[in-house]
Amino acid sequence: MAKLTDEMRAFLQNPYPGTATTLRKDGSPHNTVVWVDVTEDAVVFNTAEGRAKPEHLRNDARAAVTMIDPQDDHRWVSVSGPVELRHEGADATIDRLAKKYIGAESYPFREEGEQRVDVIVRPEHVDSAGFGG
Repeated sequence: MAKLTDEMRAFLQNPYPGTATTLRKDGSPHNTVVWVDVTEDAVVFNTAEGRAKPEHLRNDARAAVTMIDPQDDHRWVSVSGPVELRHEGADATIDRLAKKYIGAESYPFREEGEQRVDVIVRPEHVDSAGFGG
């Protein structure tokens, strides 16, 4: 497994939009814009059941997340690898991301009855530009 450096983890804590790539059943890539969280050893984004991403990931449990510095497009991090889908704690994750990205105490776009799911991407490959040595 590849590892994120401290500098990369700090970069991923910025409220920059990310792009998540999952694979459709036919193997073609599906890209969507996501809010990104980072832990010591993984990149996390959040979605809801019934959307394409969880369906794709149950068929092929691999994803990639890329974040680009909006002030310097030569500074970016891309993490790809196997994923884990987790419901436990997913509501808290989307609320934390809402605080990070839009300054809201809770996620204001929640739909009645939706079930949130965290997508935890374990770095198998880490690609980047604009970071030290």
